[in-house]
Parts: sequence; C-alpha cells; structure tokens
Amino acid sequence: MIDIHAHIYEEKLIERIDEVLENAKNAGIEKIVCVGSSISNSKKCLALAEKYENVYAVIGVHPDDADRFDDKAESFLRENATHPKVIAIGEIGLDFHYDPHDKEKQKEVFVKQLEIANEVGLPIQIHSRDATGMMIETLTENKHLLKNGGIVHCYSGSVETLKQILNLGLSISMGGIVTFKNARETLEVAEAVPLDRLVLETDCPYLTPHPHRGEVNEPKFVELTCQKIAMIKGILTSEVDSITTQNAHRIFPKL
Repeated sequence: MIDIHAHIYEEKLIERIDEVLENAKNAGIEKIVCVGSSISNSKKCLALAEKYENVYAVIGVHPDDADRFDDKAESFLRENATHPKVIAIGEIGLDFHYDPHDKEKQKEVFVKQLEIANEVGLPIQIHSRDATGMMIETLTENKHLLKNGGIVHCYSGSVETLKQILNLGLSISMGGIVTFKNARETLEVAEAVPLDRLVLETDCPYLTPHPHRGEVNEPKFVELTCQKIAMIKGILTSEVDSITTQNAHRIFPKL
C-alpha cells in the first residue's frame, strides 16, 4: 500500500517520526507521500523525503495560504520540481469553508500552480472544500493544463461530481472518511469509483478512521481504508491494495 497524502511533519507525528515510519512499515505501507500546505511545510516535506528512503514529497500552496503566494513561492516550486523525490504540485485548490476567504485570489493562485505543474511536467494533488462548483469550473476552463494528470485528494463529494472529475482525466484518493458511520455519500462514491481511478491516503494526522477515531491518525491506518473499500466493492483487500498501488505509480511516475 501507498499513503498518497500525509502530513507527517505535523507536531503530533514528527516528534515520534521514526516510530510512525516503523508502524507504517509493519502495516505493509510501502511508501508515504508527504504533502505541503505552504512553502514552509513543503520545505519540511522535502527534508523528510531526503532523509527517509520511503518518503516522497509534494510541494505547493494550500488555498488557505493563497495570500502568501508570491514570486519567491513560485520560484521555490519551479526550482524544486525537478528534485527526484518531488512527485507532484500540491496541495492546491479552493477552500471556502472558513471566513474570511477571497474566492478570486484562491482561484488565481490555483490556476498559477496548475500552470506551473503543467510547465514542469508534474501531476497535481487538489484540495477542494465547500468549493465544488468553482473547482469544477476552474478545472474545466483549464483542462489544457491537466495533461500530467493527478488526483482530488480526500474526496468526499457526490457521485455526480466524481463523474465530472473522471471526465477531466483526474483520479481521486479516499481516506478514513469512508469508514465513518454517517458518511453515506462517501460510501456511494467508494462503490461507484472505478478501481483503476482510485488511490489511498490518510491525510494524517487528521481524519483518523474508525475504530481509532479520537487517536492521532498516521500512515499505518491506510490499511483500514483499504479494507473498507474492499468490503464495499465485494473483493479481496489484497486486490484493492495491488490495484491502488499500481495506480499510484502510474499517476505519479516519480514514485
């Protein structure tokens, strides 16, 4: 298995990073992708990727940090895109959950990072929260920038939106939400998504899957998501493991 989206630089994980990585190894997690949400965190991801053989980095600026995206941020992304362990630009996108937020600024920074990913030849990892309409609109307007593919991470939208994402040539990743008892829509997505367009994640230290809710999430728990999706689709866990791992390598060729 591969945890395609983790924030192992966060305090609750980095303070015991060797234990976290050992736990993942013991759970059969082959690789962990550390995803930045700012330039500062992207640098932390890069440092971890350089230190640990099975850790890879995704670099980018989260929509909540859009007002901090400047020429220095753009230069950092361009300069580090060729690093052998940087596999994608992300997490980038739109987030209208918290007020105040500047929709147009977020969209501007999102498109700029789509342009960078296109120019440097990397896939993308997209974050979308309470912004489905503008997210689909922006991606559709800029479909020419999506030729390197990528994923909408921690997907929890509708089956109808899933179809639009797939039609744009993108895939999705799913995490612990699929194990939540009240996640009806996410369960429908897990049933509907073609297995060849799915990868697995934890988004740790957030969104810990059942039955460990209340604990700190970590990469070892991606196994629980894998098991739940196998149960929903009526196939073996080993089949979900094998196919999603192959998908991760195909979507992110530098893995």
